[in-house]
This record gives sequence, structure tokens and C-alpha cells, in this order.
Amino acid sequence: MSANHAARCLLILLSLSRLPTALAQEVDDHVPPDPPAQPMAEMSEAQMADVMQMHDDALFAMFKLDQFERAVDANAIAWEVEAWYGSDFDKLWLRSEGTRENSSAENGRSDLRTELIWNHAFAAFWDWQLGGRHDSGSGPTRDWVGFGVQGLAPYWIELQATAYVGEQGRSAARLRAEYELLLTQKLILQPEVELNLYGKDDPRREVGAGLSDATFGLRLRYEIRREFAPYVGIVWSRRFGDAADFARAAGHDAMDAQLVAGVRVWF
Repeated sequence: MSANHAARCLLILLSLSRLPTALAQEVDDHVPPDPPAQPMAEMSEAQMADVMQMHDDALFAMFKLDQFERAVDANAIAWEVEAWYGSDFDKLWLRSEGTRENSSAENGRSDLRTELIWNHAFAAFWDWQLGGRHDSGSGPTRDWVGFGVQGLAPYWIELQATAYVGEQGRSAARLRAEYELLLTQKLILQPEVELNLYGKDDPRREVGAGLSDATFGLRLRYEIRREFAPYVGIVWSRRFGDAADFARAAGHDAMDAQLVAGVRVWF
């Protein structure tokens, strides 16, 4: 063994021999924190879970005005609003969405859809939904029973798919997808597409069998706060087949593109 190697070994042994003394000194120098000013009383596991809000069945509520917008170059407004109340697994949803054209005129055309839904989580990020839908506005009212799923698909795409059965043998389906692209922490680009399909024609509501209409929206919002965000965007809509013919017969366009400005609020 060389002299240098022997010297290194000796230094290591000396360091190890001093380690207990150093640790003891560190323990002696430790200053414990002050005792709690309000110590918690003895409680059961159930009481502890309640205090720390660790229940899976705790009840919460939320309201979201997802879209409230006005067309820049037309006298038309549109909205989408939803509210829910329930636990992580079961919730009661109330949804409303619609449009109102020529809102200052007595003969303004409107289309309103309201849904009351029971929502149950059956997998991570996925829920099934069961409830009723009521269509109103211009034309006769229509009532439906619906069943569907909604959830978060790969690549963070939010999906909704619902099938409906209505009066007089009517049937319908609705598919919707949206995505949020974070350009910055506050600036968010949101594309959205919606397809509506029906089992048979309903001329009085300008609905055609098969693929009746499709809507694509692209909105850019700025979150002043997470709960409040103004936005601008473009919304493109198109009617197909018999639905396009019904719209033209009523004096409406089968295809439309509008610049919109609106606000998004939730709490």
C-alpha cells in the first residue's frame, strides 16, 4: 500500500469517528417548534375525515355561464349555461343553451334547449347521463328522454355523446367535442364542434332526417381571472339535406358564419 493511499484511509477513519459527536451536537442544537395554540381534541377516524373534508360523498355546487355572446355584425345573441349539485360520483345537472335572432323585433326567431340530467361517474374522467330534454322557442315544443356519456378523451379532448327518444317515434343524437389550447397562462384558444342528427324530418322546427346541422366555433379568451374571461371568436354553422331546404323555405340561410364577442363566467 502506498503512503498516499494509507493517508486517505486514515482521514476517512478519523471522519467516521467524529460523526456520532457531530450528530449529537446537531440534536442538541435543534429547537423544537412551539406547541399548537389550539390543540385538537381527541376524535374518531370518522370525525377526522369530516374535519379534513376527506369524504367521497361530500356535496358541492357549481354554476358556469360557459358562453354568452353577441354576433358582431348581426342582431343575434347566444348562450350556454349549466349548473350542477352533488358529490364526486353523482350529480344533478341543469343545462340551457339557445339562440335569439332579431332580438329587438317582435317576430324574432329563437331556439332554446333545456336539459335536466342525472350524472354518475363510472370510470376515471367518464360519466354516464340520464335525463330529459325540452326544446322550445320558434315552432312547436318537443320533449325527449336522453341517455349519453361525457368525459375526457386522450389528448385532453372533452367529449359528449347523447341519444334521445321523443314523442311520435322521434329520435335524435348529439355529438360534441371541444379542446382548450393554452397559448399562455391567461390566453386560451378553444375550438368546438357539434353535430345534431335526427331520425326523421320535422319541418316546423327546420330539422331534417340524418345529419341535420353542424356548428364549428373557434374562440379566443383572456382570463382576467379564472372565473371571468371575455372572448372573441368565429362561429360557422351549416344545415344539411332537408334541414337546409326547410331553412331556405322559411327565409333563412342554410350556411352562416359570424364574428362573436362574449364573456365566460363561473363560480
